[in-house]
Amino acid sequence: MQEEKIIVGLDIGTTKVCAVVGRMNEYNQLEILGLGHATSEGVRDGTVSNIAKTTEAIDQAITEAENDSQIEINVVNVGVAGKHIKSFRQHGSITLPHQEDEISVTDVDRLTNDMYRVITEPGTEIIHVLPLHYTVDSEEKIKDPVGMAGVKLEADFHIVTANSNSIRNIKKCIERSNLECDQMMLEPLASSMAVLTEEEKEAGVTIIDIGGGTTDIAIFYDGIIRHTAVIPFGGDIITSDIKQGCAVMQHQAELLKVNFGQSMAVETGDTEVVEIPGINNRTPKEISIKNLAYIIEARMEEIIDLVKAELADSGYFDKLAGGLVLTGGGSKLKNIQHLFEYKIGLDTRIGYPTAFLGKSDRSERVKDPKFSTALGLALAGFKALDQRELDRPRSIYQQPTGGETVPKEPTSDRIKVADTSPARGKNIFSDFLQKAKDLLIDDYDDTEDYKD
Repeated sequence: MQEEKIIVGLDIGTTKVCAVVGRMNEYNQLEILGLGHATSEGVRDGTVSNIAKTTEAIDQAITEAENDSQIEINVVNVGVAGKHIKSFRQHGSITLPHQEDEISVTDVDRLTNDMYRVITEPGTEIIHVLPLHYTVDSEEKIKDPVGMAGVKLEADFHIVTANSNSIRNIKKCIERSNLECDQMMLEPLASSMAVLTEEEKEAGVTIIDIGGGTTDIAIFYDGIIRHTAVIPFGGDIITSDIKQGCAVMQHQAELLKVNFGQSMAVETGDTEVVEIPGINNRTPKEISIKNLAYIIEARMEEIIDLVKAELADSGYFDKLAGGLVLTGGGSKLKNIQHLFEYKIGLDTRIGYPTAFLGKSDRSERVKDPKFSTALGLALAGFKALDQRELDRPRSIYQQPTGGETVPKEPTSDRIKVADTSPARGKNIFSDFLQKAKDLLIDDYDDTEDYKD
């Protein structure tokens, strides 16, 4: 069997659960092997509210992806979102041994790992520790200190936290689906891996992922993540507004939004109408396209105002040469790009996950903003969120791997894939036994020295 690594991204969203199976081809592009998705009924505002329904949707999406790829899925990378997400900055420092000639990756990792011990609000836990810039002795604003000489290493970090119960519920759904979670990643960070280029991150760019329950924001500048935020409004609240404003059923409101919705009422005609069936054989109802646009525009303006406030609070509003990138299912509303440009005053484009995709029939199926998060989660198994990790010499830094899957029983029509993932439980237990053994040996040696 030819060894290769296969990663599965699992996006557990408010409106859909999506699973993407991918691997890197010889051109360093993501080759899509399988895709599965299901309607999500157990997630509200990005947070699991019904374990059974969410598990059922995960099972359906994973089964569809397995059948499409002919690969058994055991391990997944999962996205995290919801209004419970919070972030803050934290300063940390360590003193280096005097005998060390230069700062190593081990020193940088030790400083980063110390941040996971920072005390957070009760009921929350840290999901990301993202370094901003470093200080070596008195030299500040260092992007990567590896290889420099110094005694004291300091850094400012962007720390992202999530509600512990929300994380626990996601893991419970994953376990009930007989899956293992390898990585958990904030969804806008995952989406950024699929739709942003390194040039945009260097110039300064904001990705705005408009999902069903939330609108997620991530700001990059100088190639580094600088700010994250979650706005508790998304496509679902627009659908709810249409339902109330037009006095229609929920599913009719969703169809009106998707098929006839526009973000700018000025772009619609005064006489355009759409007819929808009446309830229980009642007379069909006519809906004005302009009135529909007014409802959507009002809610989108509210969301945009909150986005603009987050940009202002971040301190990077005037540094976004790359402008805004809209992605997620909500970004497919007609004229939404122009509304963002008009209200915020920055260049805006729609982020399609195409830059890192290899050419194939399956790849064509996922070239849609609504799949950005799932594709980014798959890419997370091959790429580093922080480019500085990839720039370091391979001899002193080895990018962690994860999210690998194994094939089903090999048959003539199945893809044969070697299982490159380590036995996680066995390795952890073996490491524990080895450390215990080393401690016993040290104690025995100390006893013998004392006897002598």
